Amino acid sequence: MRRIFWSLPSLLMMVFCAAMPAQGQVSAVTTGNLLASSLRMEAVAYENGEGVTRNPVLAAKLYCRSARLGDPEAQYNLGWMYANGRGVERNDVTAAFFFHAAAEQGLEAAIRMLKVVGGPTSEVPECMRDPAPPATAAAEPPKPSVDYQLIAPRKIFDLVMKMAPQYKVEPQLALAIIAAESNFDSLALSPKNARGLMQLIPETSERFNVRNPFDPAQNIRGGLTYLRWLLAYFEGDVALVAAAYNAGEGKVERYRGIPPYLETRAYVQRILKSVGNPVHPYDENVTRPSASLPLIRLPLRGQRVAR
Repeated sequence: MRRIFWSLPSLLMMVFCAAMPAQGQVSAVTTGNLLASSLRMEAVAYENGEGVTRNPVLAAKLYCRSARLGDPEAQYNLGWMYANGRGVERNDVTAAFFFHAAAEQGLEAAIRMLKVVGGPTSEVPECMRDPAPPATAAAEPPKPSVDYQLIAPRKIFDLVMKMAPQYKVEPQLALAIIAAESNFDSLALSPKNARGLMQLIPETSERFNVRNPFDPAQNIRGGLTYLRWLLAYFEGDVALVAAAYNAGEGKVERYRGIPPYLETRAYVQRILKSVGNPVHPYDENVTRPSASLPLIRLPLRGQRVAR
């Protein structure tokens, strides 16, 4: 059996909802998981005709919406459809894209399928790209949702307020990254060996000359240096900067936007909500912008307007 089919999607949705907290805000992770799971279960129903008329074309569209939100099972299922020509035209290149996305999130079945269809591809399916937001030039950006002066340790808050302007990084962005990365724990150590307040991996520490990542001032300096570089590289796009800080700039370029990982997409939403403004000033002298930015910003077919 290649996968487990959800035969009662509506029942599972009720279970998900019942498990959510009765009061307070639902986290971005919970919200993203719930929507992605709901779309995947609906896609399974249409792929197999479970309680609805079988419609593989609609199933593929629903799978891709779920896959874009980061659901690894949806990514795998859609890869399987393309690998086997199940209701869609067979395409091993597209199949490899979806299997690779799922494999990067640890889905063993997807890792095995990559051996069949081949390695990753640079081709990004249209449905996997986030639509550009509507033009709202006159609208004011939302205000930051978090007052870190109330929750950050005084020493760390003061360090960020002093150091961030030196690197042309707004303190609110730096504090949001620290909160998301380590919850202000200067001794934090992740399973991937990311260390300190801004969770610098050894390669990043070496890249920015951080000798002791558990020293708050050194760690913040390294993290701010990296943020300054990312801001220039992605021309002040906070969503791309946050995604790159979480998953790496290479993943942002390969997926032509925010990578389709549940963790990364929730991370980006958390940072955007905390910061408010999706655009940040940047120093164009720090580095050349990513060569992938024109591709990332390319409108989707349905959004293109003839001139």
